[in-house]
Amino acid sequence: MTSPARPKRRADSRPGPAPDSDRPRSAPSWLLAVTGAVGAITAAIIQPGDARSAASQVWSPFVLVGGLLVIGLVADTDGLFAAAGHALARVAHNGVVLYVGSMLLVAAVTAVLNLDTSVAFLTPLLVYTARSRGDAHAPLLYGCLLLSNAASLVLPGSNLTNLIVLGHRHLNGGRFLSQLWPAALAAILVTATVVAIVERRSLHTTASDIAKLDRPVLGLGLAAVLAAAILVVVLPSPALPVATVGVITAGIRVLRRTEEPRRFLEVLGLPVLTGLFGIALTLGTIGRAWAGPATLLSHLNTAGTAALAAGAAVIVNNLPAAALLAAREPSHPYALLIGLNLGPNLFITGSLAWILWRRAARTAGAQPSIAHASRLGALAVPLSIAAALGTLTLTGAH
Repeated sequence: MTSPARPKRRADSRPGPAPDSDRPRSAPSWLLAVTGAVGAITAAIIQPGDARSAASQVWSPFVLVGGLLVIGLVADTDGLFAAAGHALARVAHNGVVLYVGSMLLVAAVTAVLNLDTSVAFLTPLLVYTARSRGDAHAPLLYGCLLLSNAASLVLPGSNLTNLIVLGHRHLNGGRFLSQLWPAALAAILVTATVVAIVERRSLHTTASDIAKLDRPVLGLGLAAVLAAAILVVVLPSPALPVATVGVITAGIRVLRRTEEPRRFLEVLGLPVLTGLFGIALTLGTIGRAWAGPATLLSHLNTAGTAALAAGAAVIVNNLPAAALLAAREPSHPYALLIGLNLGPNLFITGSLAWILWRRAARTAGAQPSIAHASRLGALAVPLSIAAALGTLTLTGAH
């Protein structure tokens, strides 16, 4: 049976891995992988029991994000993301409507397919969408990054930190959503508003004529996205099922010769993922062998917990920070998540999403400013954290 033809798109609109010169197998990525491997091996030798416990806590989030990234690539090559962005560009009569619609798209993709999938595939798409209308791309470019981090509070699979921190509770997606949706909504609204206010001059535009785009393929990619969404919401431990969907989907594409295996390896960025896994395992082992982090958290209120988590995320990345601070069940897990998920908007060291976003933006010909993104984050982070913590207090979630 022949596979359906993929939709044709302009060359500069195709999201995905960066060109050879900017792929994640660069020297810094391999250095991260080696550092993680050395740390993990050392932890396993010195504290084997604690290392096994840490590994059991952190392995599933990395497996889950791998499956979601693979599914995201298939959905992208089927033209689903491009079709959504192009539809926004055609129906939005001004820059404000386009911005609101784009941020809703970012939030939805983040919630279902993880924030790393969102920035990897939507960043170049939104840059192209703005250009096709003659708009400045800054609101959509920076909004994509900050909203991806903010919307990662919606479902467990939206951010690896969710699964690491709440691994002790074994919540399924429905239960997680019922507890955290008000905080997630508050963080999304505040973050989107901050970006819109700062970039308001770029939003006062009207649409120009936009060429039609071929219809997307409503087949394997859409089925995989729907399957992943159902599994993440229903199952308390969706990592292996979602990864299985990703492997099957990728296998079908490779067997049909509609996608090359190296594309899946590129989008996974294995050196970065394995390096972060090793560092997370190392810090998770330390958090079990040393009571310092748990003792400190036990003396902090929700605001202090979120502030500490945000600072730790910027210093060591939010994934290793989650493994360290949640090695023992924290007193305020939701406040910890809010800090770990929103704090990374402060600086590029905060989350893997920054690296993927920067690389994806460059593939679209944009030159993102880390300094400008950090300035936006410096405004958005304290306000969004305060709003999210406020909703936790109002709803009684803890």
